[in-house]
Amino acid sequence: MNLLTASMRAAVAKTAAIAFFSFSATLALAQNSIFPLLPSSVSTIPANGDVNPYGVAFVPKNLPAGGGLQPGDILVSNFNNIENLQGTGTTILRVNGNGVTSTFFTSNQGGLTAALGVLSNGLVLVGNLPTADGTSATVQPGRLAIIDRNGNFLGTFGTLATVNGPWGMAIYDTGNGVSGTATVFLSNVLNGTVSRFTMTYNAAEVTATVTILADGFNHRLDPAALVLGPSGLAYVAATDTLYVASSADNAVYEITRATQPHSEPTHGTLFIQDFTHLHGPIDIAILQNGHFVIANSDGSNVDPNQPSELVEYTSTGQFVSQMSVDPNNGGAFGLAVNDLTSTVIRLAAVDDNANSLNMWTTIVH
Repeated sequence: MNLLTASMRAAVAKTAAIAFFSFSATLALAQNSIFPLLPSSVSTIPANGDVNPYGVAFVPKNLPAGGGLQPGDILVSNFNNIENLQGTGTTILRVNGNGVTSTFFTSNQGGLTAALGVLSNGLVLVGNLPTADGTSATVQPGRLAIIDRNGNFLGTFGTLATVNGPWGMAIYDTGNGVSGTATVFLSNVLNGTVSRFTMTYNAAEVTATVTILADGFNHRLDPAALVLGPSGLAYVAATDTLYVASSADNAVYEITRATQPHSEPTHGTLFIQDFTHLHGPIDIAILQNGHFVIANSDGSNVDPNQPSELVEYTSTGQFVSQMSVDPNNGGAFGLAVNDLTSTVIRLAAVDDNANSLNMWTTIVH
């Protein structure tokens, strides 16, 4: 599937427009209702003034009815505080089904990252990478926190070996909305590893075993981007393959047998390396037809003619199309996709520069 029609590509090329999905076409062709539709863009600045949204996560559709989070809600984590210092933001914003925003959680540690996800019973996982002054000189390892569906902090998982700059997350959850087992993959940008947490959860407790699934990814501190290394993650259950976006070397790697036992950490195999279209790839979403949408942070391999790009590739890694979410560099970061029907998706992506969450609904062919 090409997310951009020919006319849309022409419009993007001429005007660098942000919106690129047709709501009217979706409504005409979808067999099931997709209401309520979210507004195309909402501000991600909470009451405390945090900026620089990073992570995006949809609340699972099988979450049972109850208080707090609801199915289809979107969560956005903020990395900077009101002074725009990197690694000092403390809030997770909630966007409900009507596009109304509220502060879901406020952490006592700063720098909430794109390592953000939600289990089927509403438990929220979020990583952070704090700094003392907004610079790479004071970066700290952070933690992996767990929060209930009402925004209450419950505790943390992992050690320094398994949680060291949590930067991206993917979740494979087989739960029923009340209890179950989930495999949580976590990229660590400070030591170049990917950790795997196998979690068992129910209404009363969560337990986890953890291992280092992969290591050896390029990583480094960077004065402008703060950190570069293994970032966004996406998992395909049908092939048991984990995909890792590497902002340090403009590549995407694949890890096979991702949920299976490994006698020692594996190394990712190069899947895509594209210096023409990748500019610090920071997050990945996979569509129903197997296509990849990759967000570029512009943290490396910067091209002023391709600012803040979302790039689409086929399931085999062939370039399809791209579009900019902001006319300046550094705007693209976290993104997530939610299947509304068998053919209709909602794609949500942050714009760090505008401090907004953009949402589009479209048909996947």
